[in-house]
Amino acid sequence: IMSATVAIIGRPNVGKSTLFNRLAGRRLALVDDRPGLTRDRREATADLEGFSVRLVDTAGLEEAEPDSLTARMRGQTEQAIADADLVLFMIDARAGVTPADEDFARLARRSGKPVVLAANKIEGRQAGLDLYEAYDLGLGDPVALSAEHGLGMPDLIGAIADKLACGEARREPEPEEGASEGRPLQVAIVGRPNAGKSTLANALIGEERVITGPEAGITRDAIALDLEWSGRAIRLFDTAGLRRKARVQGRAEELSVTDALRAIRFAEVLIILLDAEKPFDKQDLQIADLAAREGRAVVIAINKWDLVTNPRRVLPELLEQADRLLPQIKGVPLVPVSAKDGNGLDRLMQAVFEVNEIWNRRLPTAALNRWLADMVERHTPPAVAGRRIKLRYMTQSNARPPTFVLFCSRPKELPSAYTRYLVNGLRESFDMRGVPIRLHLRQGDNPYAKAGRRR
Repeated sequence: IMSATVAIIGRPNVGKSTLFNRLAGRRLALVDDRPGLTRDRREATADLEGFSVRLVDTAGLEEAEPDSLTARMRGQTEQAIADADLVLFMIDARAGVTPADEDFARLARRSGKPVVLAANKIEGRQAGLDLYEAYDLGLGDPVALSAEHGLGMPDLIGAIADKLACGEARREPEPEEGASEGRPLQVAIVGRPNAGKSTLANALIGEERVITGPEAGITRDAIALDLEWSGRAIRLFDTAGLRRKARVQGRAEELSVTDALRAIRFAEVLIILLDAEKPFDKQDLQIADLAAREGRAVVIAINKWDLVTNPRRVLPELLEQADRLLPQIKGVPLVPVSAKDGNGLDRLMQAVFEVNEIWNRRLPTAALNRWLADMVERHTPPAVAGRRIKLRYMTQSNARPPTFVLFCSRPKELPSAYTRYLVNGLRESFDMRGVPIRLHLRQGDNPYAKAGRRR
């Protein structure tokens, strides 16, 4: 199979993200009527007529002042063009060819890459563009389509395949010997706005792949990045900052928060990034609580550690705070990092691998019941209405997160304090730090006892 990279470019609000979702076959990029929603490059793979295509959705091209956010967005788009095998240039058929289209068509021509010109929004015969006008851009025959309604997609896919067949499409590389095998580990970086999530993502992959800057709330989409660390394939998600619901303003931020929450639910390990100057803010605790409720494995990274004046004193204090404020994931690994300087990344990823192993761990039933007998001997369940509750049998029903079922005589009457005693005992005895533990109480006898009597 042949592979190629296709960058979708154009000015804001011409429908790039809608077309990206259409070609990818699923909703990946945020879409809204207002321009400028996309900021970072988003990627997906699609099979187009015998080609394995890596699609790249880019920010809308705009003229920009140097050092501005818009300039950094434009820089990401220009890098996407440089990395692409083919440029898919989009214009709005309703608006016609604008001066901005002409400027950026020159950019596409100068790249020397093959270009497919797509005239979007032709639905309902409302397009004001005479398609002959599009020839003035010097990018060849325009393909009329409606990304929203799927009109003209076969023509577009055919045009892309024809250009790739004539160009330098690559044969899919064979996996390198010793390369990581299996499905990538899904890791999401989450936290409050401006904690440094995108800077950390760039540091981990070793390039400026995600836009960063002093402005809060730059990241909008949950951007997926592929990397390899110590021979292990990782799919890393850089998410939008999560703030309190009352502070979420506007449709764009609502979409960003929804996308971040979706990334949390699909991740296996969450790196909760805290700001060393303002650690354990109320919102940080709410994010950690959400992670526990979703059953994710957690590592806490304390960013901007280079700004801490007395790290030897501060770190033990933060560890104590973590255990006190986050009992649901007691013992969670806490790793100081400096995303800006790239310090602490090896320790962080080692903690990610370790907590993922714990999250997937299964305990032998025999060992669990020996442990249960010892816990009961040390601290027997309290008597309720003069009758003692009997704990009969325990087994692990699931992993990811570790989930246990305890059979007892009167589960509804077992005090929550005793349940916490058992959960904390599991965490300490079997070294299950940093992951939520589920313990379900069931009424009944040892389910294996009757089978044993029959034998």
